[in-house]
Amino acid sequence: MTKKLPTRLGHLNTGRLSPTVNPPIERGSTLMMPDIKALNSQKPNYGRMGHTVHRELIEGLCILEGASHGQLTPNGLAACALALASFVKTGDHILVADSIYGPSRRFCTRRLRAMGVQTSFFPANIGPEIEDLFQDNTALLYLESPGSLTFEISDTPMLAEKAKAAGVRSVMDNTWGCGIGFRPLEHGIDVSVQALTKYVVGHADSLGGAVMTASTRDANLVKATAVDWGLALAPDDAYMALRGLRTLQTRWDAHEAAGLKLANWLSTHPAVARVLHPALAEHPDHAIWKRDFHASNGLFGIILHPMSDDQFNAFFESLTLFNFGFSWGAFESLLIPADPDLIRHKGHWLDTEPGHLLRAHIGLEDPDDLIADLTQAFNKAST
Repeated sequence: MTKKLPTRLGHLNTGRLSPTVNPPIERGSTLMMPDIKALNSQKPNYGRMGHTVHRELIEGLCILEGASHGQLTPNGLAACALALASFVKTGDHILVADSIYGPSRRFCTRRLRAMGVQTSFFPANIGPEIEDLFQDNTALLYLESPGSLTFEISDTPMLAEKAKAAGVRSVMDNTWGCGIGFRPLEHGIDVSVQALTKYVVGHADSLGGAVMTASTRDANLVKATAVDWGLALAPDDAYMALRGLRTLQTRWDAHEAAGLKLANWLSTHPAVARVLHPALAEHPDHAIWKRDFHASNGLFGIILHPMSDDQFNAFFESLTLFNFGFSWGAFESLLIPADPDLIRHKGHWLDTEPGHLLRAHIGLEDPDDLIADLTQAFNKAST
């Protein structure tokens, strides 16, 4: 009998690694070895290499992403940085989608540049002309789809195929897709990255990241870099991520349903110029999303019609159910202005949109209550 994802995650290793439903949290730094020979030959032999809860979490993430190897990191940015740095050296060149997470972009332009690695950014919706951007020293193609803040959908299978033909590794930040909405490895991507902080943890109370692959060679390079950098996920954080993994599908379904309800309602509101949700038919990349993705979630963008600063401030000050914070993926709904964080190539389509760009995460509150809250806030802004 083929078991579906919620069943596999819910029964992951139950009763095999420990008699409890979830393995115990082992907070040991020193691991006691039976003899001197085992001290250097037995692995793991130090707490940084992980405990039972780490191994069970990795196994669950591999099920989620269709991977065979996983490396945990202290947070999502560490996972992105690890994946970027594991496959490059001084003198290399990388191609990066223009719409990636801002701190990942900064890692490319600041840290990798200091390491002697050149980065070229390209539009997320680029076509086969990506071939013209590969150089003799191109070592990596890095994607994030949907794009951070602007939610473009890349033609991932095509880009992965072009990279493979050029002998270039491909990496994708799959935090939005999470393994439920999208599985990069099934579309030709070599390495998938997630910020576990978001939907996997799901309760805004822990940080974590993961780098996953089906390639032993790539996994060894990632592991070596993680060891050299001393990256490790704390046992308590690993436990929280594993706990969240058990209920991920159920929470995801609720986020998706509420997100679609809010996105559809917002798309008809007179104060809204455009909703950036790839599951909506009017999204310019909807056809690619429908072809490649299995589901959406609660994170999307909103472009407002132009309003004065006083109106904009009145709108935010009137909200009572939406919180203001930079993370997402947990039970609480969030709404933030995204304009200050937006960095895109000159001539990006958003340049023609005069209104404010917002990023919304729809949590697990009743969607009708969220609609009522937005309604009264828009009314306050219009008076």
